[in-house]
Amino acid sequence: MLRDRLTGPDQRTVRVATPADLASIRAIVNQAIEDRIATLDSEPKTLEETERWYDDHDERYAILVAAENDDVIGYAALNRYSHRCGYDGVADLSIYVRRDKRGAGVGTRLLTELEAAARKCDFHKIVLFAFPTNEAGKRLYIKAGFTEVGTFREQGKLDGKYVDVIAMEKILTK
Repeated sequence: MLRDRLTGPDQRTVRVATPADLASIRAIVNQAIEDRIATLDSEPKTLEETERWYDDHDERYAILVAAENDDVIGYAALNRYSHRCGYDGVADLSIYVRRDKRGAGVGTRLLTELEAAARKCDFHKIVLFAFPTNEAGKRLYIKAGFTEVGTFREQGKLDGKYVDVIAMEKILTK
């Protein structure tokens, strides 16, 4: 299990999420849904949906939160890529930062810690899917060593329009 880690004088920590964090996680993902920059979800998540999502994760599929003075300001998760056993070495990445904390290094810290957790759990690679228009997200992923592997044209619908989605990956083991 990850230990709490202090990231600087501002008392920012990254730790494993607990059920007590679910209201904050829900609020953060709902901001992303509202902003229309990082997810194809179009309706706010309910607390029950957030609880089910949390329950689908275990120690291998970690959910981490970034907290500033005990206030959750972001989260990242390793999600099951596929239920087919051949994909056991692949995790899908979710990462969201509270609107007022974006661009302050929270995503970088979360991604660094989540990658360490993935390596510890013997994942071979992490994949993610993002909007090509999410420039801040793409900068974060590229800085962390992810490479773009393709574009799914008109992959999903958001606000009645089809949108493209890029696929990115990072190989963890060589």
